[in-house]
Amino acid sequence: MTKIDPIYVGHDAIGHLLDYVKAHSLNRFCIVADENTYPALGERVEAALKGAGHEVSSVVLEGHHIHTDEHQCMQVFIRAPLGPLTFIAVGSGTITDVTRFVSHRTGRPFIGMPTAPSVDGFTSIGAPIILAGVKTTILCQAPLAVFADLPTLANAPQALIGAGFGDMIGKITSLADWKMGSLLWDEPYDTAIAARSQAAIDSVVNNADAIGNHTEDGVRALMDALIESGLCMLDFGTSRPASGAEHHASHYWEMKRLGEGRETQFHGAQVGYALTLVAKQYAKIRALSRSQALDMLEGATLPSRESEVESIRAGYGAMVDDIVKEHRAFLDLDEAGFDQLKHKIADHWDEIQAIAAKVPPPEEIATALHKAGAPITWEELGLDADEVQPGFDYGHYLRNRFTVIKLSRVLGVPLTV
Repeated sequence: MTKIDPIYVGHDAIGHLLDYVKAHSLNRFCIVADENTYPALGERVEAALKGAGHEVSSVVLEGHHIHTDEHQCMQVFIRAPLGPLTFIAVGSGTITDVTRFVSHRTGRPFIGMPTAPSVDGFTSIGAPIILAGVKTTILCQAPLAVFADLPTLANAPQALIGAGFGDMIGKITSLADWKMGSLLWDEPYDTAIAARSQAAIDSVVNNADAIGNHTEDGVRALMDALIESGLCMLDFGTSRPASGAEHHASHYWEMKRLGEGRETQFHGAQVGYALTLVAKQYAKIRALSRSQALDMLEGATLPSRESEVESIRAGYGAMVDDIVKEHRAFLDLDEAGFDQLKHKIADHWDEIQAIAAKVPPPEEIATALHKAGAPITWEELGLDADEVQPGFDYGHYLRNRFTVIKLSRVLGVPLTV
């Protein structure tokens, strides 16, 4: 198990950073930031390290809303000094993931200094990177330590704080999908990690008002929960405890927009909105009786591989081959395997209903999002009306994971927005 030590959230993040690098004899650094996070915190970090006699350079990525893609990674590869050093990621999700990838690929460590409680990836090993238009999570490395400056976090833009809240409570259906995947698709599952993630979700829901009001206590609760979610992924080894159908829809919307040269929305904000729709789907599953489900299973037929590939082509265009590779386990399912899946659904129907019953009603989720200042409609989010549905029609192809969307397809209860 990878150890991140320390993880500090408080008023003296820079002071704790200086103590840490002195204690570990680190003296050469490259700060990675963007045009927003460098003035928010990066300049102070750079000045403090230089004031302590350390060698420091900074790579400030340009652009109002940058993305974790080949271009930004290459910028850091080119502009960072050669030789031994420690990277310092001063920013939110994109900066952290770019730094994580580059530091790992160059064999050098990094330290995280978040500037907004906007994502749960600060303490994880995975870097979601858009490669050739496809959002792929690449296993890299965790930071040596994390130092989060609480006043900076509390002063982050509302859109970023709302995105962090959306990303965190999105775990409601991530956990439900994960449990269902363990029952129906033999996915590895860890009860203790699921319990830790649920406790983190409960904490942010209980602090929704405080988070929406940018109080330090509320923002600390959100940041602590996001860090815990990242640690859950780190301890489990993949993003499975924190990513289900709601995340797949968000990934699809982002990929589609980037492929069309359009501006994307914040990932966590999209996750929060998608969560309301996935929760609505769980409510449909919960409303089905056992006899209704058995009737649906009796009439269920395995879609042909050809029709599925054509559907992937319709949703992903030139990326079809990459998505087909990711979805191969489902595409290669034969009639015997499909029958086995249907039998598993029937055998575990009571457990599926119990899982669905733990997902709060979509109205309750929307209320929590509103309190935290996160968008709850596609209009608020900035999506177009005709791009919402494709997130669920095609997003599930992105990962070899069983979700409520997969279950709904088998039963013939599609998600409609």
